[in-house]
Amino acid sequence: MAKYSRIEVAQQMKDNGMVPLFFHSDIEISKKVLKACYDGGSRLMEFTSRGDFAHEVFGALNKYALSELPGMILGVGSVTDAASASLYMSLGANFIVTPVFREDIAIACNRRKVLWSPGCGTLSEIARAEELGCEIVKLFPADIYGPEFIKAIKGPCPWTNIMPTGGVYPTVESLSSWLNAGATCVGLGSQLISKDILDNNDYDGLKTKVSQVLEIIKNIKNK
Repeated sequence: MAKYSRIEVAQQMKDNGMVPLFFHSDIEISKKVLKACYDGGSRLMEFTSRGDFAHEVFGALNKYALSELPGMILGVGSVTDAASASLYMSLGANFIVTPVFREDIAIACNRRKVLWSPGCGTLSEIARAEELGCEIVKLFPADIYGPEFIKAIKGPCPWTNIMPTGGVYPTVESLSSWLNAGATCVGLGSQLISKDILDNNDYDGLKTKVSQVLEIIKNIKNK
């Protein structure tokens, strides 16, 4: 079962300001990526369920996090049905992120008091997700909507917490545009954990990059 409550996870998402997301079929590489993000200061990681036997990799990765990386909150993304969500929660997933809005996933996660973040693209979807107990909605794919979408949503619904994912870059300009528009946090995948980093085994470089992004986010939020 999850080690961290959905309230603890939501608060960490707000504090961290960023959720790195990543998938690799090799558990040893996955451990190195997770460790680099942890050493860089991140206390969150979304492991995306995108390959065969991904749940086996996640299970091993979560055991590693629990034993070696105190305070690291590991969750799962790209979940598309309640059965998959339940499988990952049985392996200790602390949060579930989905590319789509599905009520069956909401019910499964709420039953276990695990945070779920559904992909939403309209105010009606966002409102329904919040009615079902969603703390932080995922705006996906964010580059289709842009920061102005978040700004518009926050006008009539200032209580809404939004995490744009897809189209967010680890630069001052990009992060400022999203966070200043009202994003609670951002999801960063290949723009953060790039193919070059993996090909070159540049985990020290990843650690530095994560640290830099977190510092940028901190500076933006403190202005």
